[in-house]
Amino acid sequence: MAKLYFHYASMNAGKSTLLLQASYNYQERGMRTLILTAALDSRAGVGRVASRIGLGADAIPFEAADDLFALVERMHGEETVACVFIDEAQFLAPEQVWQLARVSDRLGIPVMAYGLRTDFQGKLFPGSQELLAIADELREVRTICFCGRKATMVARLDEEGQVVREGAQVDVGGNEKYVSFCRRHWEEKIRYGEDT
Repeated sequence: MAKLYFHYASMNAGKSTLLLQASYNYQERGMRTLILTAALDSRAGVGRVASRIGLGADAIPFEAADDLFALVERMHGEETVACVFIDEAQFLAPEQVWQLARVSDRLGIPVMAYGLRTDFQGKLFPGSQELLAIADELREVRTICFCGRKATMVARLDEEGQVVREGAQVDVGGNEKYVSFCRRHWEEKIRYGEDT
């Protein structure tokens, strides 16, 4: 029975690396996979998933209004799809999460979504919230804070490297813009502005 999986973590936990490795494992066995990624994340180029360690693959970019069930159903009709991978899953619209659930429930194709759980203010992204609510399996990918504890939160940095406390939920960036912290150190940085 196919399932909808949500692999979530803070920044720099290796989510894209895990996605690319899992997709490669299918392909190595002669099975077709689909990799989708948010069109608004163009750091590696639109329609490209890349990891910090140098792995990369072409992907299908999606916008919030796209019907992902219809897309996968059409592509599966052309050639069998063994698994669907979603990078930057936090940018899915809630309805798209349900579309992906239908891919697993009605088409029998496993869906592996990888993304952030919370934004820099500790709030759930809409796509992540829906995935946490309806995914068949939740898998935490771990990374560490500078103190060595598990990092579960992310802080946004300005151009001078100072923590940002307000702003739009979405501001795409990598190591130059975000840093992962454990809850304690995130709270100290965000709420109290302490240097730790």
